[in-house]
Amino acid sequence: MKDKESLHKKTQEFIDCFATTDPLKEMSELGKGGNEEEEALKWLALAALHGINMNAKKISIKKSKEGEFSVTVKYREKALPSPGPNIGQKIIDLVRGITHLEEDKGKTTLALGVRDGSIDLNVKVKKEKDEEEVSLKFPD
Repeated sequence: MKDKESLHKKTQEFIDCFATTDPLKEMSELGKGGNEEEEALKWLALAALHGINMNAKKISIKKSKEGEFSVTVKYREKALPSPGPNIGQKIIDLVRGITHLEEDKGKTTLALGVRDGSIDLNVKVKKEKDEEEVSLKFPD
Protein backbone atom coordinates (compact mmCIF):
# COMPACT_ATOMS: atom_id res chain seq x y z
CA MET A 1 0.00 0.00 0.00
CA LYS A 2 1.21 3.49 -0.75
CA ASP A 3 2.38 5.98 1.84
CA LYS A 4 -0.54 6.57 4.19
CA GLU A 5 0.18 10.29 4.44
CA SER A 6 -0.14 10.72 0.68
CA LEU A 7 -3.45 8.78 0.69
CA HIS A 8 -4.77 11.12 3.37
CA LYS A 9 -3.58 14.13 1.36
CA LYS A 10 -5.16 12.78 -1.84
CA THR A 11 -8.48 12.29 0.01
CA GLN A 12 -8.35 15.91 1.14
CA GLU A 13 -7.59 17.02 -2.43
CA PHE A 14 -10.69 15.16 -3.63
CA ILE A 15 -12.75 16.84 -0.90
CA ASP A 16 -11.58 20.21 -2.16
CA CYS A 17 -12.22 19.22 -5.78
CA PHE A 18 -15.76 17.93 -5.17
CA ALA A 19 -16.82 20.43 -2.48
CA THR A 20 -19.27 22.23 -4.77
CA THR A 21 -20.76 19.15 -6.44
CA ASP A 22 -23.63 16.83 -5.55
CA PRO A 23 -21.86 14.00 -3.67
CA LEU A 24 -24.62 11.42 -4.29
CA LYS A 25 -24.59 12.07 -8.02
CA GLU A 26 -20.81 11.80 -8.12
CA MET A 27 -20.89 8.59 -6.02
CA SER A 28 -23.35 6.96 -8.41
CA GLU A 29 -20.92 7.55 -11.29
CA LEU A 30 -17.95 5.83 -9.61
CA GLY A 31 -16.89 2.33 -10.56
CA LYS A 32 -17.25 2.71 -14.30
CA GLY A 33 -13.63 1.87 -14.94
CA GLY A 34 -10.41 3.49 -13.97
CA ASN A 35 -8.06 3.18 -11.04
CA GLU A 36 -9.76 1.40 -8.11
CA GLU A 37 -7.61 3.12 -5.49
CA GLU A 38 -8.43 6.54 -6.91
CA GLU A 39 -12.13 5.64 -7.13
CA ALA A 40 -12.06 4.49 -3.48
CA LEU A 41 -10.42 7.74 -2.35
CA LYS A 42 -13.02 9.73 -4.32
CA TRP A 43 -15.81 7.72 -2.68
CA LEU A 44 -14.37 8.39 0.78
CA ALA A 45 -14.16 12.14 0.03
CA LEU A 46 -17.70 12.19 -1.38
CA ALA A 47 -19.06 10.29 1.65
CA ALA A 48 -17.46 12.86 3.96
CA LEU A 49 -18.95 15.73 1.93
CA HIS A 50 -22.38 14.10 1.89
CA GLY A 51 -22.24 13.64 5.65
CA ILE A 52 -21.29 17.27 6.16
CA ASN A 53 -23.89 18.62 3.72
CA MET A 54 -26.75 16.48 5.04
CA ASN A 55 -25.85 16.67 8.74
CA ALA A 56 -25.38 12.91 8.95
CA LYS A 57 -24.52 11.23 12.21
CA LYS A 58 -22.79 8.18 10.75
CA ILE A 59 -22.06 6.57 7.39
CA SER A 60 -21.15 2.88 7.34
CA ILE A 61 -19.89 0.63 4.56
CA LYS A 62 -20.37 -3.05 5.29
CA LYS A 63 -19.15 -6.20 3.58
CA SER A 64 -21.41 -9.23 4.06
CA LYS A 65 -20.36 -12.88 4.29
CA GLU A 66 -21.33 -13.19 0.63
CA GLY A 67 -18.91 -10.40 -0.33
CA GLU A 68 -21.62 -7.83 -1.11
CA PHE A 69 -21.19 -4.22 -0.01
CA SER A 70 -23.89 -1.93 1.38
CA VAL A 71 -23.75 1.64 2.63
CA THR A 72 -26.13 3.21 5.16
CA VAL A 73 -26.51 6.60 6.76
CA LYS A 74 -27.72 6.79 10.36
CA TYR A 75 -29.99 9.83 9.98
CA ARG A 76 -32.27 7.91 7.66
CA GLU A 77 -32.82 4.38 6.46
CA LYS A 78 -32.15 5.18 2.83
CA ALA A 79 -28.99 3.51 1.54
CA LEU A 80 -26.34 5.40 -0.38
CA PRO A 81 -25.14 4.05 -3.73
CA SER A 82 -22.97 0.97 -3.26
CA PRO A 83 -19.42 1.30 -4.54
CA GLY A 84 -19.46 -2.34 -5.67
CA PRO A 85 -17.20 -5.15 -4.48
CA ASN A 86 -13.83 -4.05 -5.87
CA ILE A 87 -14.03 -0.40 -4.83
CA GLY A 88 -15.85 -1.33 -1.61
CA GLN A 89 -12.97 -3.53 -0.47
CA LYS A 90 -10.48 -0.85 -1.54
CA ILE A 91 -12.34 1.76 0.58
CA ILE A 92 -12.14 -0.47 3.65
CA ASP A 93 -8.44 -1.16 3.01
CA LEU A 94 -7.66 2.54 2.46
CA VAL A 95 -9.50 3.68 5.59
CA ARG A 96 -7.64 1.04 7.59
CA GLY A 97 -4.36 2.17 6.01
CA ILE A 98 -4.89 5.90 6.49
CA THR A 99 -5.97 5.46 10.11
CA HIS A 100 -3.49 2.65 10.93
CA LEU A 101 -6.37 0.51 12.25
CA GLU A 102 -5.05 -2.90 11.25
CA GLU A 103 -6.63 -4.97 14.08
CA ASP A 104 -10.06 -6.64 13.75
CA LYS A 105 -11.62 -3.90 15.90
CA GLY A 106 -10.53 -0.35 16.52
CA LYS A 107 -11.43 3.30 16.46
CA THR A 108 -9.66 6.61 16.00
CA THR A 109 -10.19 10.18 14.83
CA LEU A 110 -9.55 11.18 11.21
CA ALA A 111 -9.05 14.91 10.59
CA LEU A 112 -10.04 16.05 7.11
CA GLY A 113 -9.51 19.51 5.69
CA VAL A 114 -12.63 20.91 4.03
CA ARG A 115 -12.13 24.16 2.15
CA ASP A 116 -11.14 26.75 4.78
CA GLY A 117 -11.93 24.53 7.75
CA SER A 118 -11.67 20.98 8.93
CA ILE A 119 -13.77 18.17 10.35
CA ASP A 120 -12.85 15.38 12.75
CA LEU A 121 -14.54 12.09 11.89
CA ASN A 122 -14.62 9.25 14.40
CA VAL A 123 -13.63 6.14 12.45
CA LYS A 124 -14.57 2.69 13.70
CA VAL A 125 -13.56 -0.60 12.08
CA LYS A 126 -14.90 -4.04 12.88
CA LYS A 127 -14.18 -7.42 11.31
CA GLU A 128 -15.81 -10.69 12.33
CA LYS A 129 -15.29 -13.82 10.24
CA ASP A 130 -16.05 -12.81 6.62
CA GLU A 131 -17.94 -9.62 7.51
CA GLU A 132 -16.28 -6.23 7.78
CA GLU A 133 -17.53 -2.72 8.51
CA VAL A 134 -16.03 0.76 8.49
CA SER A 135 -18.06 3.62 10.01
CA LEU A 136 -17.48 7.35 9.74
CA LYS A 137 -19.19 9.16 12.62
CA PHE A 138 -19.70 12.88 12.12
CA PRO A 139 -19.55 15.42 14.97
CA ASP A 140 -22.83 16.57 16.54
